[in-house]
Amino acid sequence: MDYGPSTMDYHPCTKVNEYQLTKKKSLLHKAGGQEDNMKVAVVGATGLVGTKMLQVLEERNFPVTELVPVASERSVGKEVEFKGAKYKVVTMADGIAAKPAVAIFSAGGGTSLEWAPKFAEAGITVIDNSSAWRMDPTKKLVVPELNADALTAEDKIIANPNCSTIQMVVALNPLHLKYTIKRIVVSTYQSVTGTGKKAVDQLFNERRGEEGPMAYKYPIDLNVIPQIDVFLDNGYTKEEMKMVKETKKIMRDESIRITATTVRIPVIGGHSESVNVEFENDFDLDEVKQLLADAPGVIVQDNPAEALYPMPLWAHDKDEVFVGRLRRDESQPNTLNMWIVSDNLRKGAATNAVQIAEYLASKGLL
Repeated sequence: MDYGPSTMDYHPCTKVNEYQLTKKKSLLHKAGGQEDNMKVAVVGATGLVGTKMLQVLEERNFPVTELVPVASERSVGKEVEFKGAKYKVVTMADGIAAKPAVAIFSAGGGTSLEWAPKFAEAGITVIDNSSAWRMDPTKKLVVPELNADALTAEDKIIANPNCSTIQMVVALNPLHLKYTIKRIVVSTYQSVTGTGKKAVDQLFNERRGEEGPMAYKYPIDLNVIPQIDVFLDNGYTKEEMKMVKETKKIMRDESIRITATTVRIPVIGGHSESVNVEFENDFDLDEVKQLLADAPGVIVQDNPAEALYPMPLWAHDKDEVFVGRLRRDESQPNTLNMWIVSDNLRKGAATNAVQIAEYLASKGLL
């Protein structure tokens, strides 16, 4: 289902942005040059993220010889379409028996904890989109632009980070390498698509004035909900602590101090983040913009005179991380304010997972 419009039709700078996107895609989109074709399983193929996985695999021309769509028992026998062909959804056991080279999981933490080890034991490389393995010290937590170099053929279960973490670290990493980050204060404005189809349906039912199942305790249309996931003993939500812990692991720096507030808003195009970052060293704002413009996977949209800045409306169905509203924090030294937006179903989930698979294939690790 298409939950939003094409994003580049709303601003006079469209042509410039399309050029930037084309330039950056050439850096990211590498699968088409791979010589070896392979069998690929998508676990959770009928869900919001699983459906997006299929779309991204096709768009990026990942060398799939045979697709193995896997889902829960209630979806077995349904058909999914990929590159013009129809494939029947199969069970977990049948997915293992098919012996794919790689299985991309997006079926929830419980399913992953139970089934990912069984796929791995069969020699299948698992890329898991749930939170099940992210903080396991024996598993790699990967954003390809930052740390794909850590992967080896022995990594049979690879964790895909949380959506809100991915977009933030993609934007922050080039700045960390140059100026060294001391502290991050982040507030998120997260799309209902991060919760799933039930939340999207709730939003549109409320917008139409219709009754229906509730994904949230409260209405989401014309509202914001300052809770994502459950509350922990420290008063933070699980989502907020994911951002803290995952960022340190991905950036390979436990010294970075991070605090987060995560909020659900009635938007479908992607997640937005207000990020305040303090560096060890001072920075030049023009150099910051250039570092970001040169970074793989990042598009700078920062022109206040033209009211040009990232929005979910523009990020929808794009693979890149969009950065803007770049300015000094005038209240303390060496501190930058920035606004980061990305499609949480793509770079925040499906695209990042497929990029991991692309890297593994390009290095002969599958």
